[in-house]
Amino acid sequence: MREILGRRRRLLSRRKDGRPELISAALTFATEWQWPVLPGVAPDPQGRARCACPDPECTVPGAHPFDPGLLAATTDGRMVRWWWGNRPSAPIILATGGNAPCAVSLPAPAAAQALDLLDRRGMRLGPVIAAPTRWSVLVKPYSMEQLGELLYAKDFVPGSLRFHGEGGYLALPPSETGQGAVRWERAPLPGSASPWVPDVEAVVDAVVDALTRTGVSAPEL
Repeated sequence: MREILGRRRRLLSRRKDGRPELISAALTFATEWQWPVLPGVAPDPQGRARCACPDPECTVPGAHPFDPGLLAATTDGRMVRWWWGNRPSAPIILATGGNAPCAVSLPAPAAAQALDLLDRRGMRLGPVIAAPTRWSVLVKPYSMEQLGELLYAKDFVPGSLRFHGEGGYLALPPSETGQGAVRWERAPLPGSASPWVPDVEAVVDAVVDALTRTGVSAPEL
């Protein structure tokens, strides 16, 4: 019990100014859950809606890797301490795939309605990440072949769905990006290992069915 409470404190710990301690959360992800992470590029200090990366038309300001690149993602606590010791406000970026969770994401309004319907059906979901414009449902790692077969078997897949698999990335809570704060819509339950996540097939089937049955308009964002 003491160990579980310790994890919860690290995920929720705050600095003196009331802002979340990113380094504490990054260490929990990397060293306890074995999720490879790295610091993301910061939003442009001259305008948070812009990104500090060289791309003037960046569509995910402050929510992607840049320097270091995605391949540098690690579970090494020493590296995590060094990164966030030097860049304490850097967003936490998860490198999806491999041994880490993947994700299925969709626009926030559609996601909220889909999750409400799935709750009423009693479907079990794992952690859900809420960014200002999109929510991401974490799922077990999958291969591109597995995803291709899954989508090919569907009569219809909304174009607004995005898939974060091998070689992909997501910003993790409690990051601050150019679009706003990243938070847990469904927080991971504390435990002795990495949080449970469902299979991608179950999530895609349920989300596509929910969007179809509710008639939710889910524009691509």
